[in-house]
Amino acid sequence: MIKIEIPNPDIVITKKRQVGEPVESVLSSVYGFTDYNRIPRDKGGIILFFNANDDLLFVGKARKLRPRVKRHFEDTVSPIKAHRDEVNKIAVIVVDEPMEREIYETYIINTLQAKYNIDKVFYK
Repeated sequence: MIKIEIPNPDIVITKKRQVGEPVESVLSSVYGFTDYNRIPRDKGGIILFFNANDDLLFVGKARKLRPRVKRHFEDTVSPIKAHRDEVNKIAVIVVDEPMEREIYETYIINTLQAKYNIDKVFYK
């Protein structure tokens, strides 16, 4: 049996209710994430989207984390496009090796039963 441990997130950002002027980033002012710039731009890893009850909504992987998070909120083909308002917290785990990203993504989707992942699902 293979034993896999889910790493602790390196960065966690939470939606904030904005008061006053919107911040300079379109993403931040529209979806409430004012500190998404803490996510590394040129690192690869796993992205986990949670709702306000800390239920896992979606798990994704990326070679470049920050641009991928941004695309999830802007793309018309993103798997979470209909559920963007539901996202309350984004957790990022930095994983440089592509094979390790693939393994972690599949393992997390099935262990924590991500709500909106449809590929790589073995628990249904």
